[in-house]
Amino acid sequence: MNTPINAPANEPSGIHLIGNIPVDAHNTVHIDTSKPIPFAEHAFGAMCYDTYGCKVLYDGRYEANDPDDVKQISSASLGRRYPGNLHAGTIGIHNFPHFPPPAEVTWRSKDGQPHHALVDLEAIFKDKVILHHVPQNQLPPILHADISPDIILEVNDRTINVYMKAMVQTTVLRKPDNPDSDFRNDLILAYTKTY
Repeated sequence: MNTPINAPANEPSGIHLIGNIPVDAHNTVHIDTSKPIPFAEHAFGAMCYDTYGCKVLYDGRYEANDPDDVKQISSASLGRRYPGNLHAGTIGIHNFPHFPPPAEVTWRSKDGQPHHALVDLEAIFKDKVILHHVPQNQLPPILHADISPDIILEVNDRTINVYMKAMVQTTVLRKPDNPDSDFRNDLILAYTKTY
């Protein structure tokens, strides 16, 4: 799905691509929600639980850089706040035409065993489309703004999880008395591996 800039993509007349985002003749975003919703940039964050010395290097920046001799809290200790507390703080990372190189993760699990992993977001999100749980009949037909999702890498003892959280506009209010609740922002597991 790595379509070159301005390549035809069976779009209506006047619709063309800037990167992988469809726009109209005025360069206004025009995403047809009957198709997968593309994204061209993302925010990234990393969280570590039940680990020692967890380090996550992505796009030239340490998103986690924990001390080697201090065990991080368990996710279970957060109770109902977990996994809702997972977030991405580094915004504006471009992933079109390609993601940055794989995230490099080093850590020791709670039993002291050392681990090293390269987590390739290009492979995990190869289609560069938003993961969401919004039913088709609750999506507006056209989105006029692109979506920049949060991608969160979690290291939890011996397991690496990668999630996506994207604010997707809906035609249905989540809270009927709140007109600003016309979106979903679901946390979706995209990848998991235990070491």
